[in-house]
Amino acid sequence: MTQQAAPAVATPPAPGSRQTDGRTVRRPLALRLLARPEVGVFLGAVAVFVFFLAMAPPVRDGGSMANILYQSSTIGIMALPVALLMIGGEFDLSAGVAVITSALTASMLSYQLTMNIWVGVIVALIVSLAVGLFNGWMLVRTGLPSFLVTLGTFLILQGVNLAVTRLVTGNVATDDVSDMDGFAQAKAIFASSFEVGGVTVKITVVWWLVFAALATWVLLRTKYGNWIFAVGGNKESARAVGVPVTFTKISLFMLVGLGAWFVGMHQLFSFNTVQSGEGVGQELIYIAAAVIGGCLLTGGYGSAIGPVFGAFMFGMVQQGIVYAGWNPDWFKAFLGVMLLGAVLINLWVQRTATRR
Repeated sequence: MTQQAAPAVATPPAPGSRQTDGRTVRRPLALRLLARPEVGVFLGAVAVFVFFLAMAPPVRDGGSMANILYQSSTIGIMALPVALLMIGGEFDLSAGVAVITSALTASMLSYQLTMNIWVGVIVALIVSLAVGLFNGWMLVRTGLPSFLVTLGTFLILQGVNLAVTRLVTGNVATDDVSDMDGFAQAKAIFASSFEVGGVTVKITVVWWLVFAALATWVLLRTKYGNWIFAVGGNKESARAVGVPVTFTKISLFMLVGLGAWFVGMHQLFSFNTVQSGEGVGQELIYIAAAVIGGCLLTGGYGSAIGPVFGAFMFGMVQQGIVYAGWNPDWFKAFLGVMLLGAVLINLWVQRTATRR
């Protein structure tokens, strides 16, 4: 006679206990928030804003805040494509002088050939995209680090800007283009202002926010955004799963060229003339704004919102020092402190976010 085993009785879990299979554990909300690359710079931007709000009373005025936002926007528009490029694992040292190259091209071509200003604007766009294409093509073709490729482009553009401008105009600056055909229409797009509650706001602030929203959508909602993160994380692994690494790298450099064109046009139509020696050092400001915004130099990590707050911190410090009546020579020292602080905060955020 066989003996049947009694069926096992499952013991119900104790009330309030959570069952896990040992593989996944839902992290607390605080850690999930810290995993976002823009959280650290957002807190830093709030701290800087509150600091200057207390130390520099003129900051509380609407006109002063509009000026701060304008300064931030001229940095932030370029910081966005630079940030996307850094997420993709590269960076561009020629971004600052590329802005001036674009403005010089539009100004000199239109003025010297007495053509409609829009002809120069379109040619400048082609030139800017070509510079980005060259950087990206050289990178993927030779396998050289982007530091070396774009350093070479930086030196080439710096020399060309000075030499060609002096050759064409006989001076280090371009001629005034404010009386040329099409100038008013171009100025309305790139360098106009509008009133909000009696405060004059520059159009670049609007463009800055629009571009930030567009970049965020691209990164988080499109296949191209996935490609950017993939090639920045590990380009060989990305290539193995079908990501077009060459196209992604080159297109990111061309996006930097597009940003340089837009900022160059803003400078041209704001001041009507361009100094050929400008732009040197601005590339470091763009890269620093992206790094402060949570982007890593090693690639594969970052956001488009973070550089917005990073650029705002730059504009806030730059103008806040003036409004506080301090020596503006301290500006670069403040930027250095912010950069080092942001790097340390990002490191702490990463370690905290990945802690189980």
